Amino acid sequence: MGNLTVAVTGHRATVTLTRAELRNAFNDEVIAELTAAFAELGARDDVRAIVLAAEGPAFCAGADLNWMRRMADYSRDENLADAGRLAAMLRTIHECPKPTVARVQGDVYAGGMGLVAACDVAVAVESAGFCLSEVKLGLIPATIGPYVVRAMGARAAHRYFLTAERFDAAEALRIGFVHEVVPADALDARVDAIVQALCSAGPAAVAAAKRLVRDVAGALLDDALVARTVEAIADIRASAEGREGVQSFLHKRKPQWLA
Repeated sequence: MGNLTVAVTGHRATVTLTRAELRNAFNDEVIAELTAAFAELGARDDVRAIVLAAEGPAFCAGADLNWMRRMADYSRDENLADAGRLAAMLRTIHECPKPTVARVQGDVYAGGMGLVAACDVAVAVESAGFCLSEVKLGLIPATIGPYVVRAMGARAAHRYFLTAERFDAAEALRIGFVHEVVPADALDARVDAIVQALCSAGPAAVAAAKRLVRDVAGALLDDALVARTVEAIADIRASAEGREGVQSFLHKRKPQWLA
């Protein structure tokens, strides 16, 4: 893949954006490559966690300028198709059955905010800056909106969607957009620790827990939701992995997935 690299070591996969000279801005090619990478890795039994990383000073600066120039002449139908591909990429990352970790080593702007928000866990360096800059161009962060709002909450989104203010990593942490902020020299160690935790858990349970969050977040707490959660725990207790996990705990041994 020309715009990113994919490496698998043990149970960890790392997808790295490699357009450092263009601040890892994306275009239709990058979108297609990211979609394919996460779809393929999500289907691999040997992969238990996926790290989304980037080279250079910026994590992702949003849309590539040349791509934006082409879009300026698009018809509405062409814009619909183009936005649909971006939406499909974000959904592929968000719904990937494997847990995903954003390793944010630099600035995140516009569409790049969607990449971070679509991941399950985000760790950023102290020097990273964040910005939802779309309204400055007369646009809106529509396609990335569902993921960003889930990540930072509606109240913070009201401010930063409307003002397009740049905010720092401390603010990103305060509003919940990222989970941790660390010095640059501690970034890899922290990401490694999170990946180790993800890979130590039952892989089927992690996938089910990820689905559980999506199912219950924002859902009405009614009889139907309660029934779904009851079925979910009953199903996983009766599964091979669930039985193995409980038996290994009771007999004080490692479960098979760590053997």
